[in-house]
Amino acid sequence: MTLTSRISRLPRPFEPDRGEEARAACAWAEGPLADLIAGTGGSSPYLKGLIERESAWLEGAVEDPEAALKALFETMEALPPDQVASGLRQSKRRVALLSGLCDLAGAWPLETVTAALTDFGDTAVRVAMHAALIPEARRGKLPGASEDDLEDMGGWVALAMGKMGAHELNYSSDIDLICLFDETRYDPADYHDARASLVRATRKMAQTLNEPTGEGYVLRTDLRLRPDPSVTPVCMAMEAAERYYESLGRTWERAAYIKARPSAGDMQAGARFLQTLKPFVWRKHLDFAAIQDAHDMRLRYREHKGMGGAITLPGHNMKLGRGGIREIEFFTQTRQLIAGGRDPELRLRGTVPGLTALAEKGWIPEDVAETLADHYRFHREVEHRVQMVRDAQTHVLPSSPEGFQRLACLMGRDLADLETDLHERLTEVHGLTESFFAPEEGDGTPEAQELAQNEIVVRWPTYPALRSERAVEIFRRLRPEILRRLSETAKPEEALVAFDGFLAGLPAGVQLFSLFEANPQLIDLLIDIVGTSPDLARYLARNASVFDAVIGGGFFAPWPGAAVLRADLAEQLAQEQDYERQLDLTRRWGKEWHFRVGVHLLRGLMEPEEAGQAYAHLAEATLAALFPVVQQEFARKHGAAPGRGAVVLGMGSLGSARLHARSDLDIIVIYDPQDVDASDGRRPLPSRTYYARLTQALVTAMTAPMAEGRLYEVDMRLRPSGNQGPVATSWGAFQSYQKEQAWTWEHLALTRARVVAGSPELTADVEAFRATLLGAGRDAAPVLTEVAKMRGRIRAAKGDGGPWEAKLGPGKMQEIELIAQAASLIAGKPVRQVPRAILKADWLDAEGQGALRTAYALGWAIQIGSRLVSDKPLDPEELGAGGCAFLSRLTGCPDMGSLQERFALAARAAADVIDQALPEVEEET
Repeated sequence: MTLTSRISRLPRPFEPDRGEEARAACAWAEGPLADLIAGTGGSSPYLKGLIERESAWLEGAVEDPEAALKALFETMEALPPDQVASGLRQSKRRVALLSGLCDLAGAWPLETVTAALTDFGDTAVRVAMHAALIPEARRGKLPGASEDDLEDMGGWVALAMGKMGAHELNYSSDIDLICLFDETRYDPADYHDARASLVRATRKMAQTLNEPTGEGYVLRTDLRLRPDPSVTPVCMAMEAAERYYESLGRTWERAAYIKARPSAGDMQAGARFLQTLKPFVWRKHLDFAAIQDAHDMRLRYREHKGMGGAITLPGHNMKLGRGGIREIEFFTQTRQLIAGGRDPELRLRGTVPGLTALAEKGWIPEDVAETLADHYRFHREVEHRVQMVRDAQTHVLPSSPEGFQRLACLMGRDLADLETDLHERLTEVHGLTESFFAPEEGDGTPEAQELAQNEIVVRWPTYPALRSERAVEIFRRLRPEILRRLSETAKPEEALVAFDGFLAGLPAGVQLFSLFEANPQLIDLLIDIVGTSPDLARYLARNASVFDAVIGGGFFAPWPGAAVLRADLAEQLAQEQDYERQLDLTRRWGKEWHFRVGVHLLRGLMEPEEAGQAYAHLAEATLAALFPVVQQEFARKHGAAPGRGAVVLGMGSLGSARLHARSDLDIIVIYDPQDVDASDGRRPLPSRTYYARLTQALVTAMTAPMAEGRLYEVDMRLRPSGNQGPVATSWGAFQSYQKEQAWTWEHLALTRARVVAGSPELTADVEAFRATLLGAGRDAAPVLTEVAKMRGRIRAAKGDGGPWEAKLGPGKMQEIELIAQAASLIAGKPVRQVPRAILKADWLDAEGQGALRTAYALGWAIQIGSRLVSDKPLDPEELGAGGCAFLSRLTGCPDMGSLQERFALAARAAADVIDQALPEVEEET
C-alpha cells in the first residue's frame, strides 16, 4: 500500500519558501504527497535536508514503505566490514526520513513508528558488533574463535534497555545498551583475554554507532546503565553482573529490567541471563515499597533538572517535567514491579500494553489506563515533532512564540488549540500519577489525637519496624489514619493494645507500610483482625506477606474448591525447578489461602461448616499437588516408584473434610509394589524401604520448618499397628489387616477415611475395598458396646473438659463423632460426614438425632471460631471484646453468657441421648 493512499493529516510549512524547495527536490511527487513533502520540509530543517539528499530513494520507498524498510534492513545485514560505517549512516538517513513522513502523514500509528526505529536500532547494533568482532577474531585475540565462527558473537550480547528494549525508540533517541558476555564458554585461563577482547569490541561498536562524520551518525549509544559504570568495564561477565544485582541492585535497576531484552549478539545467552535476574526484578511478594522508591526518583529528577514548578508550556520538558512521559512510565512500571512477581501476565515491556494489562487485572481503573495511554501516545508524538525539527536529542517544548508556531505547523494544528490541549493533558497526567505516588496525609480526628497521647503510641518509634528512615516516613503518613480507625472501634483502648502487639512483632516495616498506604482498605481489615484476635495479630506480624493475597484479585470471591486449588498449586510448582523453592512456594501459597479462609470466616462470608470444608480442601490440595513433587525428587536418587505407586489416605477430620485453622493431618500411606522387589535408580532400594523413606520424605516436606514456615503437623498413628507398624503399609498387608486383624475402633475410624492424593488406579481400589469392607453392615450390640468402652477410656484419659471445651466431654463433639461412626458401620453405609451419618442411626429416634446434630453444629462453631482466634483453650476473660463478639456472632448468640448456657444445654441433651443409646459397661482398670 502506498504512502499517498494512507495520508490522513498534513503538516503546514512554517517557512513556505523552504517548503517549496523541498517540493521541487521531489518533482516526481504530486497531490497530497507533494503537500506532505512541502509541509515537512517547510517546518523541519533536518527533514528538508534528508528529502533533498535522498529524493531518488524516496521516490520508490513511498510506493510501499514497509517493503522499503525490509529491503533496507537486508542491505544493512549484507554490508562488507569496510562499508559498515558509511552504510549504516545512509540507512539511518533513510529510516529517519521514511518513518518521519509516515508519522507526520498519519499513515503509521505511534507503535509502528517506534517499532521501525527500534528495528533499525537492533539491526545497526548487530551489524556494528559483528564488524567490531571480526578484527579480534582475525588477530586471534578472542580465544577459540575464528573469523568464520562468529554466529553467536563469542557469547557477547547487547541487552536493549529503556525505550529500545520496549520497542518504543523515539525519533532522535539515544540507545541504552548493557553489554555482557557468557564467561562459562571460556576456559578459566582464557577469561582475561576474552574479556579484554570483548571490551575492545564493545568500544569499537559504540564508536561506529556514535561517532559523527561527514555523513552524520548512526545512533547515540549510552553504555552507562551497566552495574557501577564508573568502575566496571564496558563489557562485563554475566556472573559478575548477576552478583551485583543480587547484592546491590536498586529499585530503579529493577524497573529498567522490565523493558530489557537481548538486542544483538548471543541472543540465547542474553535470554538465559535475563532468566536468572527474574527473582531480582520480580519479587515473590507484592512489592509496595517500590512506590516510595519511584516517588523518590521522581523527586530527584525534578530537583536535579529544576522541574519542580507549575506546568508552563514554554521550555516544559515533555519527558521529565510534570505530567510528562516519565510520570506515565513510572506509574506503569511501579505497578508492574508491585504485582509482576505474582502475575507473569503483567511482565510486559511496552508502556501502553502494561497499562492495559494492569487494568485487565484490576490494579488500576480501566478509565485511568485508557486516559494515560491516550496521553502517552500524544506526548510521544509531540516529542517526536520537537526532535524532528533539527534531529536534536531533546524533549523540551520551544521557549519562543516562533518555535511554538513551528511545532504547531509540523503537527498540522492551530497554535491556540495545541497549547490548550497540551496544558490540559499535562495537568491531567500529573493529577492522576501524583495521587498514586504521594497521597495526601490525613488530619487526625479529635478522638484519634487523644489516642495519640497514649503511652503505647509514644513507644512505637522504638520498635524494630520503625528503625529505618523510610519506614518512619511512610508510617508518619499512615499514623493519623490508623489512629482514626482505632478510635472508631467499640473499645479503642483494647484495639490499640491489640494493634500494638501486631506492630511490636513486625521485624521490618517498609514493605507493609507501603502496602497499607497504597491500599487503605487493608487498615480496616487489619484492625478488624487484631481487634478480634491478638493471637492472629501476632501471626500476621510474622507472616505479613499474606496481605498480598487480599489485593491480588479475587480474595473475596466464592471458594473455588479442592480441584481448582490442586490445579493452581500444581501449575505453580511446575514452573519452579528447585525442590526447596518448591517447598517454600507451597508454604507461601498455603498461608495465603489459609489466611483467606480465616478472613472469610471472620467477616461472615463463610459459615462454620463452609470454612471447615474449605480448610480441608486446602489440606487435600496441598497433599495432592505436593506428593508428586516429593516423589519426583525422591526418584532422582532412587528411581521411579516400584509397582503402582502409593496413595495418601486421609483419616479423621481430613477424611471427613472438616478441619479448623490449627488442625493437624491424620494420614496413612498405602503402596502397591506389584511383586516388584526394588526400585531401579542410581541408588536402588527394596520396595518396602523405598516406600517407607518416601513416606518420611512426604512428612518432612509437610512438617519441616523452612524460611516460609511449616505446612501442617502430620499424625500417622492411625496406620495398622499404630506406632509399632511400618510408616507405609503395602496394599496387600492393608487388606489383610483390615479383614482379619483390625479392631472395631479401626473400622470405626475407616468410616471417615478418604484417599486425598496419589495413584488414581490405586485410589479406586482402596475406595472400592473400603466400601465393600464397611458395606456389609454390623450387629449393633457389639459395635455399641465397643463405643461405650472407648467413651469410657477417653474420659478416663482426658477428662470431661471445661465448660468451653467443644471436643471433649459428655455430649460433646468427640462422643457424637463416635456415635456417627457407629451408625455408619452398623448400617453398612460408610458416610464420612458426622451430621449425615447420624441420620443412619435408626436405633435413635428423630428427636435424639436432632439433639446430636444440634450439639455437634454448635460445638463445631465454637471450635472453629476459637481455634481461629487463639491457640489456647477458650477463655472469654482472655479473649477480649472483639473475640467474644466474633464467637457470639458465629454461633448466633447475643453474648458469651448466652452462648455458654446454650452449649451446656445442648451438650447435656446430647449426652442423655448417648447414655440411652449405649449399653452400660464396666470401667476398665
